Amino acid sequence: MDKKLVDLFIKNAIAEDVGDGDHTSLSTIPANVQGKAKLIVKEDGILAGVELALEIFNQIDSSLKVNVLIQDGAAVKYGDIAFTVEGSTHAILLAERLVLNCMQRMSGIATKTNRIVHLLKPYKTQVLDTRKTTPGLRYLEKWAVKIGGGVNHRIGLYDMILIKDNHVDYAGGIANAIIAANNYLKQTGKNLAIEIEVRNLDELNQVLAQGNVGRIMLDNFELPLLKEAVNLIDGRFTTEASGGIVEENVAQYAACGVDYISMGALTHSVKSLDLSLKAV
Repeated sequence: MDKKLVDLFIKNAIAEDVGDGDHTSLSTIPANVQGKAKLIVKEDGILAGVELALEIFNQIDSSLKVNVLIQDGAAVKYGDIAFTVEGSTHAILLAERLVLNCMQRMSGIATKTNRIVHLLKPYKTQVLDTRKTTPGLRYLEKWAVKIGGGVNHRIGLYDMILIKDNHVDYAGGIANAIIAANNYLKQTGKNLAIEIEVRNLDELNQVLAQGNVGRIMLDNFELPLLKEAVNLIDGRFTTEASGGIVEENVAQYAACGVDYISMGALTHSVKSLDLSLKAV
């Protein structure tokens, strides 16, 4: 966990929610009232966000006592109790929605990712996330992918060179883009992996002729063409399939022999897991 990044997220999220005070709690419950609540699982899945919840509770009120019963990454079923929290009722109520919003979203992502990971078990292929994340929540969403057993692709624009179709077109072609990227790394002294996206076999052959990349993304290749492309690459470069890949067809793409499959659906259209924080 990146503590600095998480602390900043929590601070901003609390400020967004609380404003000048939780006036419902302030007006209905005396300040010194103590209470206890439990996090109830209301849907089968993979639990994620427990470690984050601990940070949220601690930042809101470090005297809150949390008893964790189920850890991140565990399979959970309806009726399970993930943890209990005890202390100031004002603090518990202040944390409630933020904890639930984060954990439900993260658990939904982890659950979907885990289903994909199980479908890929017969193959060498691993599933990657993408940059198709909720602005401001990317770190949490990619954290959830890892909890679910997936692999993080690049975090942002800064930690990898990924030459996509628009880059190729603006650069004046495959060779120009690859040469420019390698020159940039030499000039700046940066140590970044280079990946390039190809749209057809002609572009793939141009990349194979040019070399000087680490990974080739085969974008929107139909299955027979994907298998042909993997055979052409013949292990010389790491391969990644992307575009139109969903849970229902992911195994078919993996059977073509690619090293990775990237799926925006892991984060951009996932269903949250149903969780509830209830007073005991």
